Amino acid sequence: MVSSDGLEREEVQPALIPVVELGVEEAYHLAHDVFQMADLPPLEAIEFEDWGRDFLLSRLLTLTDAQLASTGLMRDDRIPRSHE
Repeated sequence: MVSSDGLEREEVQPALIPVVELGVEEAYHLAHDVFQMADLPPLEAIEFEDWGRDFLLSRLLTLTDAQLASTGLMRDDRIPRSHE
C-alpha cells in the first residue's frame, strides 16, 4: 500500500482472536445477534450451565473461516476445521 507521503507501507492486519477465548455472553451475542442463529436457547438458560459455553462455541465453529474473520475471530488450530 502506498501512503499519502508516497512511501510504500505494509498493511497491518489486526490479530484474530481464537473462538475458544470467548466468554458465554460474547459467544451468545455473536451467534444470536450477528450470525442470526435464532434456534438458540435463551442466554439465561445456558449462561451458568457447564455445557452452555461449549454448545455456543460448537455452533460458532460451524461457520466458515471468512465468517469468523469478519468478526475478528479465528479457529483454534487444535480444533478440526468444518467444511467451507
